[in-house]
Amino acid sequence: MEGELTTTVRSLHIPGSLSQERQKALARIAELSGENVSECMQCGTCSAVCPMVESMGMTTRQGIHYLQFGLVERVIDARIGEFCASCHTCQVRCPRGIEVPKVFEAVRLLALRQNEDLITIGAIPKETIAGAPQIAMVSTFRKLTA
Repeated sequence: MEGELTTTVRSLHIPGSLSQERQKALARIAELSGENVSECMQCGTCSAVCPMVESMGMTTRQGIHYLQFGLVERVIDARIGEFCASCHTCQVRCPRGIEVPKVFEAVRLLALRQNEDLITIGAIPKETIAGAPQIAMVSTFRKLTA
């Protein structure tokens, strides 16, 4: 239909051994990102090229692995969605063509939908605000507040 927005997810195969709750979580990630994390073969290339991997609570590969099992909360707790620089290096190097930044953006969106701010604006020192580029402040607030 004209004007209708649709999302295409590459053939989504959710293992039947996952609980219904985890199957729903995996389907939600696929819906938000348009990506099927089950296609990942766990080669580790994404982690090898990620410039932010040291800041995350787990490697990029581990994050995708947890998502394959519907363990979204573990990935949210590792704060991968917050630290992903969206540089797309992982996507360019992925042999399966998975758009990893889209996946972690979906994780970040799910975290923000819990309505918990990941940064307290009032706690930022005034000197930091005064010295930071405006675009940095805007992007930080956009990415880390609900």
